[in-house]
Amino acid sequence: MIINGVEMKGLAVEHAAGLADVLARNRAAMKPYEPSRTERFYTEAGQLERIEGMLGERDGGRLVPYVFVEAGGDAVIGAMNLGSIAHGPLCSGGVGYWIDRAWHGKGLATAGLAEVVRAAREDLGLHRVEAQTMVDNYASMRVLAKNGFTEIGLAPQYLHIDGAWRDHRLFQRVLHDETPGA
Repeated sequence: MIINGVEMKGLAVEHAAGLADVLARNRAAMKPYEPSRTERFYTEAGQLERIEGMLGERDGGRLVPYVFVEAGGDAVIGAMNLGSIAHGPLCSGGVGYWIDRAWHGKGLATAGLAEVVRAAREDLGLHRVEAQTMVDNYASMRVLAKNGFTEIGLAPQYLHIDGAWRDHRLFQRVLHDETPGA
């Protein structure tokens, strides 16, 4: 899928160097929204290790990881994941995403999330997709709203972000009302 000169594709080990580069460049901008990271996280070796773990989760059916890359090139400019995938009576997954600051405002997260929601419903048969944002992450809330997510509550001290436990708003989008496995 190509959006404004950017392609969203499945994560692969070949993306390790590009992820390390973009994460290092965006380190300060992402700090208020991310858990504390080791220096290794910002290296190609650290990203390769992380990718291998994510691909194991993918192979186990628990994660669908994507990257955004410049069309026709290999420069990584963001990522989106559908994780914590559960079937059976829950039939749900959670989405997370980030985009290089230089590419903000171009509709990439909105279009990418629309594709992930489509795949969650049509390819995985999930009943719902959930997301969480810090209480002041209005840009992410707009992305979720544009994709039909509704706020369902507040989770006090939900995640340890940037050195402290942070409150998060919880969102979901119900995709269908069919019986699981039907």
